Amino acid sequence: MRPYAIAGLQIETSPFGKNLPLILSHIEALVENFPWVQMIVLSELCIHGANPVHAETMPGPTEKALQASAKRHKVWLISGSTHEKAGEKIYNTASVIDKTGKIVTRYRKMFPFRPYAKGITQGTDFCVFDVPGAGRFGLSICYDIWFPETSRTLACMGAEVLIHPTMTGTIDRKVELSIVRATAAVNQMYVLDVNGSNGGGVGRSTLIGPEGDIIHEAGENTAYIPVELDLDRVTRTRERGLLGLGQPLKDFSLAPVTFEVYQPDSPLRAGLADLGPLAMPGRPIPRGRA
Repeated sequence: MRPYAIAGLQIETSPFGKNLPLILSHIEALVENFPWVQMIVLSELCIHGANPVHAETMPGPTEKALQASAKRHKVWLISGSTHEKAGEKIYNTASVIDKTGKIVTRYRKMFPFRPYAKGITQGTDFCVFDVPGAGRFGLSICYDIWFPETSRTLACMGAEVLIHPTMTGTIDRKVELSIVRATAAVNQMYVLDVNGSNGGGVGRSTLIGPEGDIIHEAGENTAYIPVELDLDRVTRTRERGLLGLGQPLKDFSLAPVTFEVYQPDSPLRAGLADLGPLAMPGRPIPRGRA
């Protein structure tokens, strides 16, 4: 067995920001109640909300406060994400902080929720990181998971656990949960999806096992989700197949196919040209009866 104790922190936050003191107090309470937890994962944009007016350069005061909390409690901490100001650009960025308070890496969201997320620059780098003595973790943010290529790439890079902070407060949450479960199954890895609550989302954070099994799904309010994972289960599932059946990662690695559709000039992309611009939908225009 290769155990690792991780906890999602689903918090009822204000959409107008200023949530940092509340979040730090919840981190402290979680550690007091579950001192065996080794990593805590926050939800997307839970600290300052979705308005990029609160963007900070990194390192900045918010990240430093999270570093101090991680060091104090001796836990790894995934910031969920905050808006990062980098020159004239703003990114939706998650910080990975180890138990000594060191920034291990940062991840910039590849797929901002366009056209609703305005003024946010897309990241271009995939993010995996190793936790000594445990295993390899991958990181994506919210809408990223709707693009299966992102998760498949992380799995191919060796990720055994996908950490997925989100801020979904919309009616497509049910669909998103099905995507989360499918992502775990087709990539044969754990997926911890941490959503916010109240002003930060509609909750229902979930942890899915490497065989697509629902280990836990939270409700809609504040919830602590501490779970001990067994990363050897990922190894076993990838070796023998999901439920002893399909082995999609092995099949993918051996496939003779090259996917031309991913080349920008490929003729296979012809159907995409008819989709129209990526723009905010307008109000429906009523049509008279024929």
